[in-house]
Amino acid sequence: QVQLVESGGGSVQPGGSLRLSCAASGMIFSNYLMGWYRQVPGKQRELVARIGSSSITDYADSVKGRFTISRDNGKKTVYLQMNSLKPEDTAVYYCNAHSLLYSSNYWGQGTQVTVSS
Repeated sequence: QVQLVESGGGSVQPGGSLRLSCAASGMIFSNYLMGWYRQVPGKQRELVARIGSSSITDYADSVKGRFTISRDNGKKTVYLQMNSLKPEDTAVYYCNAHSLLYSSNYWGQGTQVTVSS
């Protein structure tokens, strides 16, 4: 069974930092494009950042320069380092694994990030 488990969420003050982790199992991790998405109640889930097996990255304009996505294929884990957090970053963050080769798409359960003073 494919499983994605997020961790590292929590509550921080504006300007603070958090690092999210997503541990994958039951899959050939290196064959998947990994991404982080976030969702606020009542709004559409949006892409935050994604990273390919070659470590080429892509970011939403709203987080460029503040967030960094990375992956460790040996540990089958993808990370999201979030710096200079803003209240607008408050959301549930979801880990995603996508493979065109396998026609597969998987989601984690989500982890809450709250930024407030």
